[in-house]
Amino acid sequence: QVQLVESGGGLVQAGGSLRLSCAASGRTFSSYSMGWFRQAPGKEREFVAAISWSGSITYYADSVKGRFTISRDNAKNTVYLRMNSLKPEDTADYYCAADLALEPVRRGSGDYWGQGTQVTVSS
Repeated sequence: QVQLVESGGGLVQAGGSLRLSCAASGRTFSSYSMGWFRQAPGKEREFVAAISWSGSITYYADSVKGRFTISRDNAKNTVYLRMNSLKPEDTADYYCAADLALEPVRRGSGDYWGQGTQVTVSS
């Protein structure tokens, strides 16, 4: 079992930055691939970024490439999402996900999900 708790969301002006964190419980965090998804009001959940267990492989949605960076600290059982140059269209609830394999995380079918943290970008 893995429990995920997101934090770091908030209100920011367009062009600003935020760093989201996802803290995981359990001693086997370093075995899990991790990902970030988001869901805006009235829209479907969409993939944002994913990272392999070692951190050596990362994937990004085209909409965030070059602006967002996913990283992880296995010693702290935490995965991060650094978000720069934020736009109003980045406004959403952001969720982290975990799975032993990277592909299910990318597809949005990871085994474990957090409760989400809200990000609001004002214009």
